[in-house]
Amino acid sequence: MNEVFAELAGKFPALKFLKIEAENFPDISESFEIAAVPTFILLKAGKMVERIEGAKAAELSNAVTKHAKGVLNKFSALPQENAKPVKDLTARLKALVNSAPVMIFIKGTPQQPRCGFSRQLVDLLAEQKVKYSSFNILADEDVRQGLKAYSDWPTYPQVYIDGELIGGLDIVKEMVASGEFADAIPKEKDLDSRLQELIEKQSVMIFIKGSPQEPKCGFSRQLISLLNDRHVKYGYFDILSDDEVRQGLKTYVNWPTFPMLFYKGELLGGLDIIKEMIESGEFDQVLTA
Repeated sequence: MNEVFAELAGKFPALKFLKIEAENFPDISESFEIAAVPTFILLKAGKMVERIEGAKAAELSNAVTKHAKGVLNKFSALPQENAKPVKDLTARLKALVNSAPVMIFIKGTPQQPRCGFSRQLVDLLAEQKVKYSSFNILADEDVRQGLKAYSDWPTYPQVYIDGELIGGLDIVKEMVASGEFADAIPKEKDLDSRLQELIEKQSVMIFIKGSPQEPKCGFSRQLISLLNDRHVKYGYFDILSDDEVRQGLKTYVNWPTFPMLFYKGELLGGLDIIKEMIESGEFDQVLTA
């Protein structure tokens, strides 16, 4: 259901999607009388309008679509000044294609491919024992259309190695047959080395759910807003794009939750810590030291 939830969040950007662990928030769980996991609560104007218990993907999708209609109509009537600038999209695409040594853009997820070509690519990479990260283009129409122009490649799936487009399924098949593909795959770094490299990618580095343009959780959204308000330049990594990084980073820095903010390779903390540092003036002191 995680993939369904993420896809709906990408499909309906005008809505707010929030996922919590019921055990970590007993007061909220009790107030909504959570008795089964997963449980999906749809709120409108602060009131519950629908409740879905269990992994019922079709029912959840139908409910979100039904209750989103009024919001989407209002959203579509807004001035086009809210449209994403091309420059911002280009920067996002560049960050995505460079977010892992091997990055694939497919329809669906590796666990649930949504087209035969994507399924063949996933199977082929599994046969070759290639580690990769993926992006579901069905969850983000801006990326789906923008990447075609960015890469000058009209179809999906697309495969990138070290930020460079290799091609689609047919090209990868040819490279595998000739032995060229194995030679093109970067030598695998151990996870700790990769994590440290990501942490030190920029002076201020944040690990969030989603992107600065489209955060996929309220805590990530708040952190981005705080940094933007203070005109802080930062790099980011979308932990939803790589579960190995997502889980490994928690252990590597002994910090259990996201978002995380690093400065010059050192963990400052999560959202609450950054808020406290800003209120005390310590955050500005650290960044200007």
